[in-house]
Amino acid sequence: MTDSSDVTACEYEREPDPSDSLRTFGAVVQALREHVGLSRVEFAALVQFSKHTVESVELGRRMPDESFVERAEEALGNTGALRKAARFLTRGEAGLAAWFRRWARLEKVAVSLCTYECRLVPGLLQSEGYMRALCEQDIPPLSDDDLETTVRARMGRQLLLRERPNTTFDFIVEEAVFMRRLGGVDVTRDLIDHVLEAIGPRNVTLQIMPANSEHHACMAGPIQLLETPEGSWRGYSEGQENGRLIADPKQVSRLHMRYARLRSQALPPKDSVGLLQRIRGAL
Repeated sequence: MTDSSDVTACEYEREPDPSDSLRTFGAVVQALREHVGLSRVEFAALVQFSKHTVESVELGRRMPDESFVERAEEALGNTGALRKAARFLTRGEAGLAAWFRRWARLEKVAVSLCTYECRLVPGLLQSEGYMRALCEQDIPPLSDDDLETTVRARMGRQLLLRERPNTTFDFIVEEAVFMRRLGGVDVTRDLIDHVLEAIGPRNVTLQIMPANSEHHACMAGPIQLLETPEGSWRGYSEGQENGRLIADPKQVSRLHMRYARLRSQALPPKDSVGLLQRIRGAL
């Protein structure tokens, strides 16, 4: 778990952060290398990899391949420690896009989360059937194992709604998102039932942006905002094949202003529930 202290202004998160297992493995490699008195350059020559690769492995930034592990074992005393440790290596939080992982970890400690979506139902509100329908539409297609891993990760992320009753969750979603029958009518019915249940707790609020609205403050796209335990705010913007974590105060302020204006333009929570129920009844 991380907090806001390791986020720099306008930081771009396009590669996965080191997982705990990669950090641990890298630390063991470095400790063994230093114990036998080898510099990174000398060790790199022995394992037949570049100094940059050795550094990346030791810092937990790179997944070592099998040949690296075997050569490192031979160079560092053949204790078997690296072979055993390599069995437990993971690249990070499986099932979540690399560029989203920093944001997902910040969510776990946030005291407030605000989300506007115009493309799909926000992940924290998705039903399992809707998740599967999304995954099945992915291009290139996911393998069965990858699909299941992705669904499990997204379901696990939803524990936030149940485990953080003191965190406020505010959602604004376009009406058209619920009109799109992704996965079919049965999936859409189940989705709306799931959303109505998810927004039941008093710390969770949903507003729907009606399709016939003449005003719209967020035509530039989706917005995600969160407040850290220290009282600072972060933003997140996502597109095709990338995501950007935003910490610059001026940029976050602009996102705040747009989100605040959009809240005034969207339907109130009670009216939003009524609209969802009518959409559900018409299916």
